Amino acid sequence: MCNFHGFLGQCMENLLMDQEFWLISLDQPSGIEISIKEETLNLMYKGFLMQEGSFFGCCTANQMFDSSTSGSDLYLEKGDIALFEPPFLGSGWTVLSLADGDRGTKPKPALEPVIPFHEWFLKSCPESILVGGGKDTSDLPFQIVGVCEATEEYNADGPDELSFQAGERIIILGLLVACFEWFLGKLERTGDIGLVKTNLVKTTSSSCESSEIFLNDEHRQIVTLDQDKIKEETIASLKKICQSDVGTNYKLDLAKEIPGSVQNKTHQTELNDLKQKIKHILSEGDESQRNDVSSVSIKQQMKKEADDTEKSRETPRFSVCSEQDSTSPDGHHALLLFLSSRDHQPEFLLLYSAYPEFLISHFEGHSDEEEIVVYLGVARELARKKHVSWAQSRICFLLGQLCAGRSKFSQARVYYEEALNVPKDSFTDMFLLSAIYSNLALIYLTQKNHERFFTFSERLSALLMAVPDCLFGCEDPEVLKYVLKKAVLAKNQLTEARACFLLAKLHLRLKDGMSAIPFIERLLILADEVPEACDETMSHVFLVLARLYSDQRLPRLAESCAKRASLQVGATMSHCLCSISLLMENASEMYGVSIPTQIAPYLTRAAALVPSSREPVLGHVHALCLSWLFHRHGMPDRAARFMSTVLDHSGMSSIGHSDTAAALLWLAWLHICNKQPGTALEVLDAVLSSLPEHCTTQLEGVVYNMRAISYRHSADIRQAAESYRAAIEICEEFEDRRNWAIALANFGFMCLQINAKRLAEEYLTQSVELFCELEDEGHELSFILVLLELGKHFVSQGNHEHGKTYYEWALLIAMFINHIDSQVQATRHLCQLYEEVCPDEAQCIIYSEHQLNLLQRIGDKSLEGEILEKISQLYLNLATEKANRAALDYTKQSLGIFIDLGRKRKEAHAWLKAGKIYHILQQTELVDLYVQVAQDMALSTGDTLFILEMLEAAGDVFFNSSQDREKAICFYRDRALPIAVKTSSVRSQLRLCNKLSELLLQLGQCSEAIEFTQTALDISMSLADHLNERVAFHRLATLYHCLGQFEMAEHHFLKALSLCPSPLQYDEEALYYVRVYKTLGDIIFYDVKDPFDAAGYYHLALAAAMDLGNKRSQLELCTRLATIYHNFLMDRELSLFFYQRARAFANDLHIRRINLAPDYSFRTTAQYKNTITGATR
Repeated sequence: MCNFHGFLGQCMENLLMDQEFWLISLDQPSGIEISIKEETLNLMYKGFLMQEGSFFGCCTANQMFDSSTSGSDLYLEKGDIALFEPPFLGSGWTVLSLADGDRGTKPKPALEPVIPFHEWFLKSCPESILVGGGKDTSDLPFQIVGVCEATEEYNADGPDELSFQAGERIIILGLLVACFEWFLGKLERTGDIGLVKTNLVKTTSSSCESSEIFLNDEHRQIVTLDQDKIKEETIASLKKICQSDVGTNYKLDLAKEIPGSVQNKTHQTELNDLKQKIKHILSEGDESQRNDVSSVSIKQQMKKEADDTEKSRETPRFSVCSEQDSTSPDGHHALLLFLSSRDHQPEFLLLYSAYPEFLISHFEGHSDEEEIVVYLGVARELARKKHVSWAQSRICFLLGQLCAGRSKFSQARVYYEEALNVPKDSFTDMFLLSAIYSNLALIYLTQKNHERFFTFSERLSALLMAVPDCLFGCEDPEVLKYVLKKAVLAKNQLTEARACFLLAKLHLRLKDGMSAIPFIERLLILADEVPEACDETMSHVFLVLARLYSDQRLPRLAESCAKRASLQVGATMSHCLCSISLLMENASEMYGVSIPTQIAPYLTRAAALVPSSREPVLGHVHALCLSWLFHRHGMPDRAARFMSTVLDHSGMSSIGHSDTAAALLWLAWLHICNKQPGTALEVLDAVLSSLPEHCTTQLEGVVYNMRAISYRHSADIRQAAESYRAAIEICEEFEDRRNWAIALANFGFMCLQINAKRLAEEYLTQSVELFCELEDEGHELSFILVLLELGKHFVSQGNHEHGKTYYEWALLIAMFINHIDSQVQATRHLCQLYEEVCPDEAQCIIYSEHQLNLLQRIGDKSLEGEILEKISQLYLNLATEKANRAALDYTKQSLGIFIDLGRKRKEAHAWLKAGKIYHILQQTELVDLYVQVAQDMALSTGDTLFILEMLEAAGDVFFNSSQDREKAICFYRDRALPIAVKTSSVRSQLRLCNKLSELLLQLGQCSEAIEFTQTALDISMSLADHLNERVAFHRLATLYHCLGQFEMAEHHFLKALSLCPSPLQYDEEALYYVRVYKTLGDIIFYDVKDPFDAAGYYHLALAAAMDLGNKRSQLELCTRLATIYHNFLMDRELSLFFYQRARAFANDLHIRRINLAPDYSFRTTAQYKNTITGATR
């Protein structure tokens, strides 16, 4: 297995973990580690490369290839990298040597693919750079520093090279890299500096191998990040969000209940200590406020002096005159003097790096570039005559730049070569030399002169390994690609890392961030592999990569980079704050919040890196921000404890009086939220006592409002009302309508909770009116909460229309300001209204789907799954085919979420519900599959009671339908019931036996049904459950009736009747008497053939029907009695009496004829017999 230490694990953490995870991980370091089988990964990679058609590979053994370009065979050594093409149509592998371009073939070469970065980079190189340059044959170590010794004499061919004798000691400037032909050396004997051939030196006791990537005194930042500015902006942004309104806006109190007596968790000694700390901080704050005035004036004076110094520096300017205006050479004297220095001057950097800007800033009086070319041509000739070689060299370089800019490459090459060869002394301005090399190399590459390109690229490589920051003259990355290619082929990781650093730096200087990303990624990987070569620079590199990812709309990768930046050993406070800034940029889009909890570890690390006395503002923001996050995520205890630590900071008094007061108010609010109103009152009283006595301020109103909330939480309603009144009066004085509205709302909430509902309604209505008058922004969230509370009040009072209006009003405002949490809250209230209070399935579906849309935007998968379940059920209740299919779709969506979240119970229910819907849709081939998966998922939980629940529910799918009902028997009898018996789940046994007896009765299996009905009866009697006992007796009677055991049927019907409550309470109970006595009469008369006893039961049924007032039942029973007395008991008087009564009911019911013939009226009443017969057919 191989572990991935890159960004994948951190991306998965940000994607999968809840926001609370990052707060919990402050105490318990945790995260996700990603592992994968290395063999599998390599196999996948090789498969991708084979599909590409050709790829770069490294020889794993020395081997010969049949030549396809020359007579001799191609020989590649172990470790050589070449371009391979897989066999095609039976041919062998084809190989291209990168050292000299030779080709060869072999049936089965021994090779391994190069790593993905090398594959990408080598394929991105043009062939003119990729192929050629020879092969590294040096025996020297990869990188050397110190002093080396010349092995033979060498005479320089130009001013850029060094002449030396055999045996002379040469000081290595920078790094001697074995894979390059040249390095920059300094002759110890004379001090001359120049290029030295690598193969002409050997190591000495004064030289050693180096593992450095960066040079001494080199600017190690890939691109400059204004860390001080980012730090200030980040701290200001955090403070603005977390403390935006605590000192100016009133808090809205939405506590759901008033405790009768809140137990103060803080001991008296702790309270005294708290008061002393607050008093000390407030007194120190007053002193520091007076000192701030003088410090500000000193800073302003220093800034003015710095500006004056900057203005005193003047850039030299040269007037370009035409030949007819000035023929005197004096017009060029100043330019020659400016450019004549042998050594490098800072002013020359603009010439080497950006010649158009150099022309703009230094030359004037010309109308176009042609005049400058003429002017410089005259200056060049004058410099040649005066033997001012360094001025001539720089003028030639500038002329070359002008020609190259107009695509006159041959002319530019002439000027560059003159600039290189004209000096008589050796070069000391290495920036000029590197600019000449890079421009010549680029021209030769453009003109396809590969040999000369390689020559100057090798020389440039030597300077890049020796001279810090000598990239100013390089304008094209293609030249640097040669450097990286040589390092890759030589397997020199240190040089490869430096080349990646230089390429990234160049791409960023050219404003091509996208192209810089791969080189920065590779640099970071190499830094991990060679940790001793890197230091705190890597934190900066990670930050740059994070910025580039963010610019490329890759926020997950940006977050991961920011995290790695703050975790580096050399990370500074500024690095951590830069990471926070990057996280906050994408927070709204990714998490729907302005400050994600991911910043917590970075902010904690930043605060830990510097003492609070040095950075009091950071310590304050650290406590403020983390307490805000804890509070936001429902951890009030930790929030209060964390904010309390700010009182211990030695520099707390230096953050300013207003920030101190705001911090103390926030601390008080956290104590209120943590059910510590007594502690909050101590803090608030201390703040109140520090305010001016004879001058009312708005801050005083904020304190009074919060004191009122504290008193209300302490169940001191009188003190709370007085403080609310004081807060309202201050709002009236300052005409502060926003806070006025909140204070009125708080007063209204308090009245609601002490059941002064009319007064509450009045205050809340006034609050709404004030909110409506506000025109500025920022009050909407409080307004929404007040509207929702007022809507809940009206709904609870039965005024549903008013309640609905306020809910909808709140939703509209939340949509207007695009505040998702408020929309969710308002929509939830509307769903509850239409679901429970004023049932309306269509409206409920509309608002539930809107809520689903909002939850998807938030990314709350748990709530999203539950809402999907709810919407599915709402559609299922509509019972149309279209609605059922919609229900199925929502069920499948919820199923996917539950699978992702690993919520096995919910997943099992979703599988079963999908099977149920397929059953309704009569897609029977899928029903068994979904039901089986639901069972398997239930079994995987290992919870016996849940398994029992799911088996019963699976049976219900078939039991509650009109098709395949017999399938329920297997679930009830064979699977669920044994588990219920084993677990002694008596209620489940009762329920299952009832369902089985009902189902078996309807399916005609009466004998088996009796067993389960008798069990249900026994359980009901043991539980003293009279309702289920009566049901069991009734069902047993019905079963015995179906089986022809009429005496048993009569006995059990009478037992069922004996369990009916007396006196009767509901019409349904009287109707039950009517039906059972009528059934008994039918059994006795029709089946037992006893008209006399049957008449008795009919009389009882008639009495119950008369109590019920059911005319149709009375008509039917009077007709039966008239028939019995007329045809069987021969009692003409009673027969006439019941006939006349039947006739009267028939007239009332508009029935024209009554038939007393026994064959018409007397037919079997055993409806289950007919059902069974129909089922059998």
